[in-house]
Amino acid sequence: MPVTPTYPGVYIEELPSGVRTIVGVSTSVAAFIDYFGRGPIDHAVQVFSFGDFQREFGGLDPDSEASYGIRQFFTNGGSEAWVVRTAEATTYATASVTLQDSGGDVLGVSAGRAAREDSIEDPGAWANALRIDIDYATTDPTSLFNLTLTETAIRNGRRVDLQTEQYRNLSMELGHPRHAPDVVNQASRLVQLTREIGAAETRRPAETGTAGIALTAVPALANGEQFTVNYPGGAAVATLEVTAAPTTMQEARAILQTAIRRADDDEPLLADAVVEIVDHLDGTNTHFRVLAGRSGAGFEDAILTFADTTGTPATNAGLVTGGGALENVQQYQVGDTTNIGFQGGGTAGVDGDPPTAAELTGDPVQMTGMHALEDVDLFNILCIPRAAELGDSAEIQAVYSAAEAYCERRRAFLIIDLPANVATLQGARDWLDQNATLRHANAAAYFPRALMPDPPNDFRLRNVGASGTMAGVFARTDSNRGVWKAPAGTEGTLRGISQLAVKLTDPQNGQLNPLGLNSLRNFDIYGNVSWGARTLDGADALASQWKYIPVRRLALFIEESLYRGTQWVVFEPNDEPLWAQIRLNIGGFMNNLFRQGAFQGRTPREAYLVKCDSETTTQNDIDRGVVNILVGFAPLKPAEFVIIQIQQLAGQIQT
Repeated sequence: MPVTPTYPGVYIEELPSGVRTIVGVSTSVAAFIDYFGRGPIDHAVQVFSFGDFQREFGGLDPDSEASYGIRQFFTNGGSEAWVVRTAEATTYATASVTLQDSGGDVLGVSAGRAAREDSIEDPGAWANALRIDIDYATTDPTSLFNLTLTETAIRNGRRVDLQTEQYRNLSMELGHPRHAPDVVNQASRLVQLTREIGAAETRRPAETGTAGIALTAVPALANGEQFTVNYPGGAAVATLEVTAAPTTMQEARAILQTAIRRADDDEPLLADAVVEIVDHLDGTNTHFRVLAGRSGAGFEDAILTFADTTGTPATNAGLVTGGGALENVQQYQVGDTTNIGFQGGGTAGVDGDPPTAAELTGDPVQMTGMHALEDVDLFNILCIPRAAELGDSAEIQAVYSAAEAYCERRRAFLIIDLPANVATLQGARDWLDQNATLRHANAAAYFPRALMPDPPNDFRLRNVGASGTMAGVFARTDSNRGVWKAPAGTEGTLRGISQLAVKLTDPQNGQLNPLGLNSLRNFDIYGNVSWGARTLDGADALASQWKYIPVRRLALFIEESLYRGTQWVVFEPNDEPLWAQIRLNIGGFMNNLFRQGAFQGRTPREAYLVKCDSETTTQNDIDRGVVNILVGFAPLKPAEFVIIQIQQLAGQIQT
């Protein structure tokens, strides 16, 4: 602000320069819409690697065409993608379970996560492998509880833990800073909690496992004492081996654990059983907690009980089953529909069926399908591999037509996959004729489809569309050379592709190129490469100014960058000082592109123009609050046809 001098001296005043640097946006953020085994429905999730995709959506799935496309995207050079999961409506289900106490339902648990400041479901069979442990080893054992979530899987016949989330000192009291639904729902990427209606704040889910009575002193264990251990499907006698009376809880715990494990060495539920000391931080209410061996089949549902050899509770059996003790399942199972222990019957998770055209297209009001990308700030490349598998040509056209309109509005580029049954040159030409309405400057298509190893199918070759692979080639080319370089040629190698479904010859390529259908070719030395760079609006007969992919994508890049970089202009005084600033800032941006080799011309004057003055913005425009900016550029067009002229000279060349 201006300085008002009041004393003799030197004053410093900073003046605005009017320079606002315009930064170019990213050009290769891909978006994929399809069916996946897990992940939130109709919600865009950002991934930066195939590992991220595996964690969020489950990885490769034989029923998901896009899962292979996403792997190809990252294999071929992609670095950022947004993924939207869809499925046919009403066919999928979200896994859930209800946690209870002695009075009934307390807490509802369902697979999901927080997004858009709300809980969203994560349906699918994946959540049927979620397990929950509850214990009371908290700072306040009378009211708080700990919750542990474990995602499991069966690998080589054995159960393994994939990831674990633990939440300690949770409360069911409304307004408590550790209120369980608030804490878990905000942080968990596996489940969402709901309070059961009518559940009193003093109630909490029952501890998992068999939790004993409170102990005020070290139990007096004597050698040879026996008690019966009852487990699902049988019972066994446990005999205490005591060389000296225990003096600590740890010694008593070891004696009891040894006896239970030796009761039946052949029963994994007992042979690997664990006795824990739950010693609360306030020094009171210490007790033992017995957990069945987790290597036993169906251990989650196992409930262990103890009695003396005559059937009535013995002294030592009372350590774990006395008054007030809990006999519960070893772990709660999300998705279990049975009612056992303190686990209320839940809903089993179901993956659902692949989406139809309606689910892929989605609803702009509900922000479903492709419109789930409304929450995404920027994407440049859109791939919908599932559309090519719809079977009905009318549905394919409906999805891709809607996608083209959406890409036009979002300044993005669509890569269209041809159906798998388009497997001949004539079939490709017929497909173009039948889908002439899909010709658009913001779209491109490639023929033939590719064959790649399929890990879930013993690495046999799988026929996949080219969209994911080419999205990766786009990204790699943008990074190495710039968006103005055609994603084709000997540098446009197709990584991860074993072979092409059809091996095209030069004459066959010559049949497709003038029609605006790009070819994938195989050459000696170079291998499988992209050998075309035309948009679907690039057929020779159309004579479109957006004939080439790099020209169109460069224009979209400039449009999006200037749209974002000139927001500061809004509400500025509309006169020559503003126009000069606009020319300066946009000119600096365009000059930077010129220096990188993005335009034709030897000088900036030949390469681009930026005009904003009284000629573009008249007094009438000023009165209406309008400022007009004219930006022109001379794009580089790919050398699609290289013609070498050779002439035989008639005589000697004089030097």
